[in-house]
Amino acid sequence: MPDTTPEITVPDQRAAQGRTLVLAACLMATFMAAIESTIVSTAMPTIVGSLGGFELFTWVFTIFLLTQAVSIPIYGRLADMFGRKRVFFFGVGLFLTGSILCGFAWAMVPLIAFRALQGMGAGAVQPISATILGDIYTPAERAKVQGLVSGVFGVSAILGPTLGAFLIARVSWSAVFWVSVPIGVASVLMVGAFLRETAEPKMRRIDFPGALLLLIAAGGATMALVQGGQLSGTAMTVVLTVTAIATVLLLLHEARTPEPMLPLELWRHSRVIAVGSMGSFAAGALLMGVTAFLPAYVQGAMGGSSLAIGIVIAAMSVSWTAGSIVGGRIMVRTTYRFTAVLGCVALVAGCAILILIPASYGVGPAGVGAFVIGLGMGFCMSTFIVSIQAAVPWGQRGAATSSTMFLRFMGSMAGASGCGAVLNATILRLDPGAAHALDRLLEPTARAALAPAEREHLTALLAAGLHNAWLLAGVFSVLALVFAVLMPARLSARDQGRA
Repeated sequence: MPDTTPEITVPDQRAAQGRTLVLAACLMATFMAAIESTIVSTAMPTIVGSLGGFELFTWVFTIFLLTQAVSIPIYGRLADMFGRKRVFFFGVGLFLTGSILCGFAWAMVPLIAFRALQGMGAGAVQPISATILGDIYTPAERAKVQGLVSGVFGVSAILGPTLGAFLIARVSWSAVFWVSVPIGVASVLMVGAFLRETAEPKMRRIDFPGALLLLIAAGGATMALVQGGQLSGTAMTVVLTVTAIATVLLLLHEARTPEPMLPLELWRHSRVIAVGSMGSFAAGALLMGVTAFLPAYVQGAMGGSSLAIGIVIAAMSVSWTAGSIVGGRIMVRTTYRFTAVLGCVALVAGCAILILIPASYGVGPAGVGAFVIGLGMGFCMSTFIVSIQAAVPWGQRGAATSSTMFLRFMGSMAGASGCGAVLNATILRLDPGAAHALDRLLEPTARAALAPAEREHLTALLAAGLHNAWLLAGVFSVLALVFAVLMPARLSARDQGRA
């Protein structure tokens, strides 16, 4: 389907001094979102210990990912219509509003609600940043720039746990949500000052009904997965019925609407986009399935400290940075498929380490598994996004990038909710009354007060549940490898270097 949208012109900034400053602003915005994730993940045991609600633990992640994923295609379409800057400003503003409110949450349910608002803003932050970088760099340059983007994740992983531990000890857990505010404000000011684009707005249809139906369908499926064991038979029937109806209506609507939320016509005309998007889905599911529960695994099942959590998460993100830098160079010299396959093999190997080595062996094997997974993510994620951006012209790049990131975050939601469902189901099967007791296992002072026999029982229970979650993550890693193998065999950044 040809793109009929009038071109929104962006002056050539490839040789402009302002390009470096735009890159810096986009890296800052990415850092803002990345450090939020690492701090929240690390702080969750303390937050649960303060607010309670272990049974709602997974929702803190899934609601953020759900609202983020649903809003991404809308922002992508708006960015192609009105330019990148306006959408970027709105998204960062909404993200910061949600962040501030999260810090004032007084219970788990309000925290989840504010995380939903934060996720709606996050739907614009990383995708539009990636789209801006796709506009001002060539495909060969993007492969190298992705190393810098991944480096941001590495830095955030090192600073996030350390800063989070400091804020929890010296201020409060609320402060972990507020560190993003000055960073976000600075990125907005820099993009406003240095990104030059001339937009000619043209009204097009935005698929809000599709977004609403997706929210209902995905939210219902998540509810059934995460809370299924705690819902009555009637409530479960209602949830599944609503989910099924919303799914059918969504499929019918997307087939008939002239401008659907997801630009599936790009998938039909480009194998790179179809395979890369599905690979991003599987890799995103693996990533969130592992990172959302690694802190609980280290602190709850292994008895590790906040420092140990930080080291394990930092191992993943530092190797992600290294993998992205090395992968970018390999991508330029070889092919997209070769680089993606290397990364996905590492994902399978990292999951195998988590699955095969029990928690009783200590934090070391968990750190090694996380390191190998991070290395794989650096290779494959950069490859997927660079190959997709190179496959489309400027007027479709926002939609293509957002479509890919939409699937990545939908995968993240599936990974978090799926692994959370497996964890909850295992606990309910082995000891239905232990869910509330696990709150104490994740808070150091309360853990120390447990009787040795109870502490040992709860530790083994949590380890068993998370072992099953790692099995599901392993399935996602195999799926990512399958999609990497299906990429075109000889396509490379060199072939598209002038795109």
